[in-house]
Amino acid sequence: MAETVFRVEGLSKYYKMGEVTVKALEDVSFEIHKGEFIVILGPSGSGKSTLLNIIGGMDMPSSGKVYFNDELVTDMNDKKLTAYRRNKVGFIFQFYNLMATLTAKENVELAAEICDYSLDVDEVMESVGLGDRKDHFPSQMSGGEQQRVAIARAVAKNPEILLCDEPTGALDFETGISILRVLKDVNLKYGNTVAVITHNTPIAQMADKVIKMRSGKITEIIENKNPIEPERIEW
Repeated sequence: MAETVFRVEGLSKYYKMGEVTVKALEDVSFEIHKGEFIVILGPSGSGKSTLLNIIGGMDMPSSGKVYFNDELVTDMNDKKLTAYRRNKVGFIFQFYNLMATLTAKENVELAAEICDYSLDVDEVMESVGLGDRKDHFPSQMSGGEQQRVAIARAVAKNPEILLCDEPTGALDFETGISILRVLKDVNLKYGNTVAVITHNTPIAQMADKVIKMRSGKITEIIENKNPIEPERIEW
């Protein structure tokens, strides 16, 4: 049995908007195991990003618990949450959030330098296909290359899990597939657990596990015995 990295129990998140209570998440429970490639699938407004923010330690639930390696994330103080986000979790978003005045390598080094067990930056940049682009600035790079820098920045921290929020959302089809290939290669080479949030149903075909969401609830959890390679995905 694979080691459990995340255990989520009865997670709910409510927002008060005037007289109205919005239920962003309602009684969500699941597990993520070490080394899995997870896709959290659902339409806009289904609670996917709220869920990512909570398990990534960027937000707190209204109720419920999140365990990371049996440590209760939802009970951490600010100091422990900062250390958790810095050393255990890598974030990749739809928009790259790179420092425009730094080269690609410097953007990656900036993240690696603040972590306890970071990887070799040059090796990571080679592994995501940026070996010959390290000295370029973001403005000199395509969208796909910038997303690769963002992936390298997250991977160089040597986190146990990569949380990816619509990582192909701002990219064309061919570039999106290349980014999914990079994420899968990182998953295999470094053993990172990878969780990809997306509304794009075909991407689920490459996952070991698919968590389907709608209206703040999990509607189905599918164990995929035969995940396909990213290059076979079409949308």
